[in-house]
Amino acid sequence: MKADLDFTAFYKATNPSKTLNLVDQSDRQFYIDFSRVRGQEIIEQLKAQITLFSPDEPTCQLFTGHIGCGKSTELSNLRADLIQAGCHVVYFESDQDLEMNDVDVADILLAIARQVDESLRASQICLQPSRLQELLQGAAKLLNSEVRGVNVGTPGIPGVLPQGKIGVKENQGQFSLSLGIGEITTQAKQSPELRSLLRDYLEPRTKLVIDAINQELIEPAILKLKQQGYQGLVVIVDNLDRLELSSKSWGRPQPEYLFVDRGEQLRQLNCHVVYTMPLVLRFSSDIVRLTSRFGTEPLVLPMVPVQHRDGNPCLEGMALLKQMVLVRAFPHLTPEARLQRLPEIVEFPEILHRLCQVSGGHVRELLGLVRDWIMFERKLPLSSKGLEQVIRDRANKMALPITDQHWELLKRVHRTQSLSGFEEYRILLRSLFVYEYYDDRGSWFAVNPILLETGRLS
Repeated sequence: MKADLDFTAFYKATNPSKTLNLVDQSDRQFYIDFSRVRGQEIIEQLKAQITLFSPDEPTCQLFTGHIGCGKSTELSNLRADLIQAGCHVVYFESDQDLEMNDVDVADILLAIARQVDESLRASQICLQPSRLQELLQGAAKLLNSEVRGVNVGTPGIPGVLPQGKIGVKENQGQFSLSLGIGEITTQAKQSPELRSLLRDYLEPRTKLVIDAINQELIEPAILKLKQQGYQGLVVIVDNLDRLELSSKSWGRPQPEYLFVDRGEQLRQLNCHVVYTMPLVLRFSSDIVRLTSRFGTEPLVLPMVPVQHRDGNPCLEGMALLKQMVLVRAFPHLTPEARLQRLPEIVEFPEILHRLCQVSGGHVRELLGLVRDWIMFERKLPLSSKGLEQVIRDRANKMALPITDQHWELLKRVHRTQSLSGFEEYRILLRSLFVYEYYDDRGSWFAVNPILLETGRLS
């Protein structure tokens, strides 16, 4: 007897904001491998650089792509593969530690040090980095002396001082690096004034910070990890691709400042590091300098193709996208068995085809459309009428901010399948008006199919 479809579980499984943790089997059951249709096996390339080509030498790699195209899920897959290969992997989402419209190199370095220390302690490796402790104590002393009596908290909430000093924490009588950094950076994230003070202190000491992290944290950690049987240490810094495109006070755009001007320092950590990077940098005039800084080109995760460059349907891509929807409803079944249960989800098979085609192969958009569709109908199977209403609503909302000038740019992309220049990126790619795909001839671009529904591009 077949199990009934759980409507509520299906709805919850379509949450577009949830990143799958592929180390966890309960999440891994929902994973669909799109690598063979994206045009290149990106995760295999990242993994090979770490485990095959440079297992005993530190590497630094850059990974980018559209917001919502599945980078975090693929990095979770990389994490699972590296763990299986015997690596100790530290993965974290940088926007949880950093204020993304105002980031400096020292912020990223401290966030990495905090996460590494926390992960090591979970593996019963407790290091006592004295120079890092001194640096943190110096920062805490400066912040406490400079902001004494000033309320730097949220209005209505007591400030840091004098009610409670910023300090370097101890855990059971021992200095805790992760707690110390967390105390300082949490306060700095909430206050531009504290961030400025902290940077004034750390900026001239950046080399000291890097040397201390390497010599007191990373290098001894790798020795202890290898004694425990690990192959090495890998740090994956996710969500740096979400950096705001704001400019520093002297006019330099934040992504170029961090990854081009300061890229040499980001790559000086003596372990394997993978950074996500804003896609805008691929269209920057500084892309050659960036590649030179890191010694490698950024790897790009393209969309899942719903059609080929010549306009013909991409049957394999569409089949996998359909499975991405079906597995949310029937995670324990085989792909063939899921297709047999399709009538329980949609009235006609053509409706699912329409859904996947209009998503353009953007995985978060696909799940978002499914969730809106379920909320609109509130019952199964889902109807064609409900999907068309969801598509119209999405198209109208997306078209609202598009100017006549932008429509002309979109018409050109629709005609030429090409895109170039920072300004076009900022307008079209970052707003998800245009998607990038990849085949054996390289990358090509297409207008988001939702916008084709408006009739403005015909």
